Amino acid sequence: MDYAQLDAALDAVHRAGVPGVFAEVRAGDQVWRGAAGVADTDTGRPVSAGMRHRVGSVTKTFTAAAVLRQVEQGRIGLDTPIGHYLPKLVPGERGRAITVRMLIDHTSGLAEYLPYAYPSLKAFPDLAATRPDSLDEHRCTRFDPVELIAMGVGAPPVGPPGVYSNTNYLLLGRLLAHVTGGSAEECITRDVIDRAELRDTAFPAGTHVEGPHSKLYESWFGMIDPPRDYSVFDMSWVGPAASLISTVSDLNRFYGRLLAGDIVSPASLAEMRRTVRIVSQEGKLIDYGLGLHPVEPVEPVESAEFWGHGGTVWGGGTLAAARADGTRQFAIAVNRQRWNRLDESGRPQPHAIDGALAALYREAMSCDTVTNR
Repeated sequence: MDYAQLDAALDAVHRAGVPGVFAEVRAGDQVWRGAAGVADTDTGRPVSAGMRHRVGSVTKTFTAAAVLRQVEQGRIGLDTPIGHYLPKLVPGERGRAITVRMLIDHTSGLAEYLPYAYPSLKAFPDLAATRPDSLDEHRCTRFDPVELIAMGVGAPPVGPPGVYSNTNYLLLGRLLAHVTGGSAEECITRDVIDRAELRDTAFPAGTHVEGPHSKLYESWFGMIDPPRDYSVFDMSWVGPAASLISTVSDLNRFYGRLLAGDIVSPASLAEMRRTVRIVSQEGKLIDYGLGLHPVEPVEPVESAEFWGHGGTVWGGGTLAAARADGTRQFAIAVNRQRWNRLDESGRPQPHAIDGALAALYREAMSCDTVTNR
């Protein structure tokens, strides 16, 4: 397989309905980069593979790695109750029962705060009963993470099994601040981003993405038609759970170095790859480790074992992963989200974008040679 097949798979995602898609695949010292479509549907400005992008919950791998760096330095105990560190945020018996590990792997039982912070989403996961109005209402809202955490902690517990929840990672952000004396963003930047030598990765300083970037088009299951741009947004609604800005090149470098043992110790990496079964935001059972999960191709790839993370924000999506043996990394970004319309029962209907993305993921995972471009 050569770069022409990757180009074709990338183009197919655009033709299926994503305004713009861009990606990078690395195989040893060989690199393929591609882009298809537009960054702005009004002007026709094209996307490029070097654009900065809101990578959503890919941020969780960075945050988890920063926590494990503090574990290695003895400031945090992986199996210590969170109430030992933050008794006011998780008080009483729950604070004594929920460990740091349970926050990182989403087995804490803490609910997602988002439906409480965004009133028009309060019916989630009943998608048909949600509305996207809150997205516009909160474009410039500066959320207090303590208040968001209180919403999740105060909501009815979820699980078992574990349920994916951003409340867990906002708590990890407060934990990093507590043990380091600075902000979580400063800790993650120093101990992970700088350690990985990433040049185009940072937490947002305001509502805009600095540098070349695409607009981000949200469809909210057909309720926003045509899709609306949400690239300008205050990301305090997710903070260290999902607010990072990066590039596909930086993400490949990060996951490659993480899986090589250059970011956390081999013992910490082994902990990150110990998985449990949890329920994803899409309601599916998945294997999840400590801010890291196995990424499976649609069809089996011989001897392939990829680890990484996916992420979404309003209008933007990302998937990045590295093969465990270090031979391949890939990162893919799209500028449209929640394109599936709902059927009569309120379930997302299949869309051509789903199949096109699955084919692109498989090409990125399975090609044996990659031609430099």
